[in-house]
Amino acid sequence: MPDKLQTFEIDKVIHEPARLLILAYLSVVDGADFLFMMNQTGLTKGNLSSHMSKLEDAGYVEIKKEFVDKIPRTLLKLTKEGRLAFAEYRSNMTQMLESLPK
Repeated sequence: MPDKLQTFEIDKVIHEPARLLILAYLSVVDGADFLFMMNQTGLTKGNLSSHMSKLEDAGYVEIKKEFVDKIPRTLLKLTKEGRLAFAEYRSNMTQMLESLPK
């Protein structure tokens, strides 16, 4: 076993399990509405809203509110910065796991 394992930068905003799940879903679609994300993640309205706000504050997601046939709709989209941060997170985690002794 090596004396010291290589250290990696882990984005703590992304590393939280619920936010990681949100970004994983948003990374494979152009955008999603709030209800879809609630159903896919299993998060409550309040939890999803809280995590989305943290991701928005970090610049990783864009939250857009609109009306469709007089019904409010909240759209969620990964920003360019969010897409890059998620890709870097995945790369760092993969490298870290691959560096562990077998």
